[in-house]
Parts: sequence; structure tokens; C-alpha cells
Amino acid sequence: MKKITEKDLKQLESNYEKKPVQNALRRVLVKNELANLFDKQEQKASTQFRFSHEIKTLPVTNQKASGRCWIFAGLNVLREIVAKKHDLKEFELSQNYTAFYDKLEKINYFIEIMDDFLEVDQDDRTLQHILKTGIQDGGQWDMFVSLIEKYGVVPKEAMTETASSSGTRFMNQIINVKLRQYAANARRLAAANKQNEIKALKEKALDELYTFLTTNFGVPPKTFDFEYVSNDQYHIEKSLTPQAFYQTKIGDILKDYVSIIHAPTKDKPFLKTYTVAYLGNVIGGREIKYLNLEMKDLKDLVLKQLKDNEVVWFGSDVARYGDRKEGVWDDQSFDYDQMLETSLFMTKEDELDYSQGAMNHAMLITAVNIDNDKPNRWKIENSWGDANGSKGYYLATDSWFDRYVYQAVIHEKYLTKEQLKAWKEEPKVLKPWDPMGSLAV
Repeated sequence: MKKITEKDLKQLESNYEKKPVQNALRRVLVKNELANLFDKQEQKASTQFRFSHEIKTLPVTNQKASGRCWIFAGLNVLREIVAKKHDLKEFELSQNYTAFYDKLEKINYFIEIMDDFLEVDQDDRTLQHILKTGIQDGGQWDMFVSLIEKYGVVPKEAMTETASSSGTRFMNQIINVKLRQYAANARRLAAANKQNEIKALKEKALDELYTFLTTNFGVPPKTFDFEYVSNDQYHIEKSLTPQAFYQTKIGDILKDYVSIIHAPTKDKPFLKTYTVAYLGNVIGGREIKYLNLEMKDLKDLVLKQLKDNEVVWFGSDVARYGDRKEGVWDDQSFDYDQMLETSLFMTKEDELDYSQGAMNHAMLITAVNIDNDKPNRWKIENSWGDANGSKGYYLATDSWFDRYVYQAVIHEKYLTKEQLKAWKEEPKVLKPWDPMGSLAV
């Protein structure tokens, strides 16, 4: 290994003095933040909020200081069905209700899968991954489906937000302390040949954490009254259960949707299915499953569904090339390479393989602009409130879409025969830390 010598430092300093752009940029950075210096004004014309194919949707929601985007996006798909049925101009389903049961199921999932690790070495990679990850707010589409099919849905008024449901960081810390405490105690019992005591330990941990969840989130309703105003007329439907509300207002539709991904890495051939070990929430629920497709095929399915007037749940990496205030994601709007005089480009494959890219946020695609038979920008319903973008709606250019969209949920009727056949195959099991196991927050 080579250390940096005095000669090396002198050469580096000499090289820097010959870079006038960097010397000028250094002056600018005395009173300006680096992140604000790269905008390309000439690109603004390509990011207008105008679309040739647009689905009219409800006002945006706000997940606040929580990582529940996947729940918000999923419920935003379902609320459109309820709103259309009853001609509602504003309507939300309770994100708190769904998040409560997600947390409870994740807690139980953690406790139960720990049975697989009672006797492994302490430094076992999978055990350490599970312990370090703990449980989070984030999730995947199939996890959402499992929750809705088991617990149904309720209007927001039936279980409103609390400070803890809207700001989950400290609550999650306490839950994960208790789960790691359980893991330590269960492994200690196993080492002492006291496996018969683990069942009682599980029950105690689940009871304590259920109590903690209820204190923070509130008591989930078993029945509720659905009150709404439609066409200036007041209506009330009394004593509905969450499962009955889901079945009668929405219908058992989620089983018909397929999770498509674009992961162009050598370990994931296209037209094959994948799952991720130890990723889930509801034990006995829907398996996490993806069908990997070329981007052109993923995009074709998204367009088919949009043109059929149905929004698309999708997952992407929103940490790249975005302007949160303007509500625009566009990899062509920021001139990093010329300003910094260095290339930051990585292929999508390399970004996945070298921990530079992964899905981290789920939203809805609600519109697309078609120019010369090709999409050039997409309208996105976000869940970050209405202060930024176009009243909380965002825009992604097509080039950004190609690079940073990793997942889309499509009704199976839009898939080709070849794709449907591939979907029905047994999935390859990926490692728990695979980038396709990342959670949308």
C-alpha cells in the first residue's frame, strides 16, 4: 500500500493551481452551498407540468416525518376507487390504521424468524443484517397487499394520525431495542438448553410491544360509521368492519397485480422472477415476488395501464438529481460534470452492484407526456404534502425514469403471454441484503 508523501502533496497542489474553474468555484463556495450551484436554466423548458395523457386524481397526502410512502401510495391507489364510486372530491384512507398492523406484523415476523438464528455464530452475516436492520417504517408492494387482505381498510376519520404515527423515529428506536433484547434473551435460553422457555418469552415480547404500539398509534377500530357528502347530500353507513369496507367499496382486486422490476445486473437475468430471503411482514401473507424486465418492456406496461386510466404504483431512487422545491427529478438539469470537472456517471448496473442506487421511495404515476410516440416526462403523485412541486405533484423526465425507476406494479391483464408465463415460475431467492430487498420509505 502506498502512503501519501510530501512529493505527492506538492504535485496535487500544483495540479490544483492550474484549474481556473475550481479556483473560481472555491470563491463562490465561501457564501454559497455546493448543492445549489449546478442548475441548468436551459433545461427548464423540458420540465413543464403539462401532459398529453393525464388521470385526474385527488389532492396529495402527507406522510410527514415517517417512512410510510409505500402505504400512502398503496392507499392512494385504493382511495381513487372509493372516491369515484361516491363522487368525493377529497378523501383519504387511514394510513395510521394500516401502519399499526404493519408494525405489529413486522414485530411478530422478527420474533418468529429469530428461531432460525438461535444457534448460529454471533457474527453470522444474516443474523447481523437482521439485527442491524431491525424493523423500519418502509415496505414493499407485496407487504402492502398482505396487510390489506388481512385487515381491510378504514377511512382516515376512523383512525386519525397521532404525533407518533406521523413522526416515528424515536418510537422505532424503542421497538428495536426490545426486539434486540428479545433476540439476546432467546439465544441465551437456547445456549442453556432452555428452548421450552422461548414460547413464553415470545408471548411477553409481543404483548409488551402491542401495548406500546397501541399507546402510540391508538386503538384500531373493529367497526366504524362511514360518513360522507356526495353531490351536496349527506350519507352515513353504520357499523362497517374494515374488511367489509374493503370488499364492498374496493373489491378483492390486489391479487391481480404483478410487481415488475428493472434490475440490469448479471445475477438477475430478465424474464425471471425473484424473491428476497427474510423480507416480509405478515407471516402466511403474500410472498415478496418480482418479475425482472428490460426497461422498454416495463415502460410499455406502465403506458398501457396509464392509457387505460389507471394510476401506477412505482418505486424509485429519489435521492438522485432532484429539486424538491420545484418538484422535478431530471438527470439533465444539473451540470455536475462540467462544474466539478469530473465525471460522476455510473451505469444503472454499477449503481446497484456498488451500493450507489436502490429503490427508496414509492409514489404514483398519474400522467405522461407523449412526444413523437415516445414519453418524455411523467407526472407523479407524491406524499410529501402540497407545499412543493405543483401542489405536491412532482415531475420526472424520461431519462431520469430510465436510470432511477426500479419497480412498477401492473395489473396482470397487461402482461404478454411470455411475461405471464415467466411470472408463474418459482422465484430465485436473493440474499437479504440484495438491493432489490430495499424498502420504500
